[in-house]
Parts: sequence; structure tokens; C-alpha cells
Amino acid sequence: MSLGDYQPIPCIQHERLEFSVLRRIPLRLEYRLGDESRSETVLPRDVYTRGGAEWLRFQRRDGEEVEIRLDAITAFSESAKA
Repeated sequence: MSLGDYQPIPCIQHERLEFSVLRRIPLRLEYRLGDESRSETVLPRDVYTRGGAEWLRFQRRDGEEVEIRLDAITAFSESAKA
């Protein structure tokens, strides 16, 4: 996936991600990382625009911070805890 082929996500999903960041709501996040699909519970830290694409920065349970493009997310929902 290159920046040139970035596909914006629907506004309602973008707003839900921003709300999760503001309220510190853990998410069950499913996403693609290269050819691999991942699913994990994370704490969203920021939603922002960089280089013509939108990004989500989140913290994994082990404390590692990760950034992914929003169009790599295949599904997400609120989770009880991170």
C-alpha cells in the first residue's frame, strides 16, 4: 500500500476513532500490516493527517506505540479494557 493509493475512510468511522482518542476508550482493532492481518485490543492515542493520508497512533498492551494508516483498518469496536 503506497501513499498514492490512500483511500479515505467514512467520516463516521473517523469521528468514532477521534472520540475514542478523546475519551481514552480501548478498541478491539482489526487491521492489515503488509500481507498479515492482525487483531488486538489497543488504546488509541491520536488520529492525524500526514503526507496525504490519515493515521492512527495506538498503544499496545505491552506499551509499544504503533502507527497505521486508517485505510489499513478492517474493523474496530469499543473494548472493555486495553
